[in-house]
Amino acid sequence: MGKNLQSTERPKLRPVDLAREHGLSTQAVRNYEEAGILPAAARSPHGYRGYTPLHAGALRAFLALLPGHGHPTATAIMRAVNEGAAEEAFRLIDESHAQLLEDRRTLRAVESALRDLDLGSPATPEPGGTFIGPLARRLGIRPATLRAWEDAGLVQPRRDPRTGYRVYDEAAVRDARLAHQLRRGGYPLERIAPLIAHVRTAGGLAPLEAALTEWHGRLSARGRAMLAGAAELDGYLRARG
Repeated sequence: MGKNLQSTERPKLRPVDLAREHGLSTQAVRNYEEAGILPAAARSPHGYRGYTPLHAGALRAFLALLPGHGHPTATAIMRAVNEGAAEEAFRLIDESHAQLLEDRRTLRAVESALRDLDLGSPATPEPGGTFIGPLARRLGIRPATLRAWEDAGLVQPRRDPRTGYRVYDEAAVRDARLAHQLRRGGYPLERIAPLIAHVRTAGGLAPLEAALTEWHGRLSARGRAMLAGAAELDGYLRARG
């Protein structure tokens, strides 16, 4: 299908012609073709690639998909389209939109969790507390993850003086919940630790407002980028016929 379409295209473009439009190297363009992001190019008797406006459209579509979907998914989308598997490409796009929606829900959950916390007063330890296994199951993570969060300063369980087991009181459970939500939101451990430290000591949500605003901005940018990517991909699909 790709070769028939290419034969109808009049202008022949060199790799450098595609590369210059986007500030890429010619090797990057060749790599994109080898990865299936661009359809296979016709070759001259001397082995030189001859690209067409169809290839230029494929490159524009891929680069437009990147900010909203990420490199692996954008690559898979373009490869599926070039292989004639448009339904698979649409499924991948749907999955990205579903993930964006889930990330928005995660952000709302973080904001809700923060609002529900009584940050104005220090947490009072509960008489009992919970152990690492039950807490890990409640959060849907491994006990090793909680231990890693402890090493990073995200949670501070106390030790049972008799058994030496970790015991998570109300404050430690709160910190674990916040760490879990922020990790799901894409925050690295080194950025979560100071946020939780602020929660422990600041007595308000103000220190977290900038992070939450940035998070909102990232999600909005992804949504806008998905729209731009969809427009370019639709143009490429129309060009393929």
